[in-house]
Amino acid sequence: MKNFFSYEGSAMQVLYKVCCACCLNLLWLLCSIPIFTIGASTTALYAVTVKLVRDTESTSVVQQFFKAFRDNFKQATQLWLILLAVGGFLAVDGYVLHHLRQTTTGGIAVFWTLLFAIIIAAAVVYAVVLAYTFPLLSYFENNNRAMLLNAFLVGARYLFCTILILAIHVAVLYVTINLFNPLILFGEGICALASSYLLSNVLYAVSGEDRPKRPSELDSLDEADEAGA
Repeated sequence: MKNFFSYEGSAMQVLYKVCCACCLNLLWLLCSIPIFTIGASTTALYAVTVKLVRDTESTSVVQQFFKAFRDNFKQATQLWLILLAVGGFLAVDGYVLHHLRQTTTGGIAVFWTLLFAIIIAAAVVYAVVLAYTFPLLSYFENNNRAMLLNAFLVGARYLFCTILILAIHVAVLYVTINLFNPLILFGEGICALASSYLLSNVLYAVSGEDRPKRPSELDSLDEADEAGA
C-alpha cells in the first residue's frame, strides 16, 4: 500500500498523467484559437500523450508540446484544412438532404433517403480518418494523401480500438455540452490521454516496433531466470 501511494506508485503516476493531460488541454485550447491551427495543436497533443502513456517523456510536457507543434505545423495545417473542408461539405449536404427527406414524399423521398444514407456512410469514414490522422502524423512521416489513406486503413484494421476512441470523444463531448460545461477546460486532454492508451499498441503494431518491456515485466523475467537457474 505504501508503494502504491509513493511517487513511483500506480496512483501517483496516474494522477501525474491526468495533471499533465489537463495542462496539455489548456495548451491545445490556446493554440487552437486561430481555428486553422487545430491540426497542429492536436498533433502536438497526441505526440506528448503517447509519450506519457509509454513513460518515455524526456523533457517537460510544455516543451514537448511546442516542439511537436513547430515540427508538424505545415503538414498538420494542410491536413486539417482538407478535413475541415470535407467535414463542412458533409455537414451541409447532410442538413440539406435531411430537410429534403422531410419535405417530400413518394419516389423522390426514397431517392433523397438513399443519398442521405450515402452521406452517413461517408461521415463514418470521415470520423475514422479524423480520429487517426493526427496521432499518425505525430508518429510517422508521409505525404498528405498517404497519411489520410493510412488513417482510414488503420482505423478499419483496428476497428474495436476505433470504436472505443470515438466513444470516448462522444461521451466527453456529451457530458461537456449537457452536464458539465467546465469540462471543456481539460476534456480534450483527457480524451487524448485515454485514447493514447489504446493507440500506443496500435502504433507499435503499425510501425513494426517491438513494445519495450515495462519495469514490472523485466522484474518478472529476472525472477523467472533466477528460478530457472
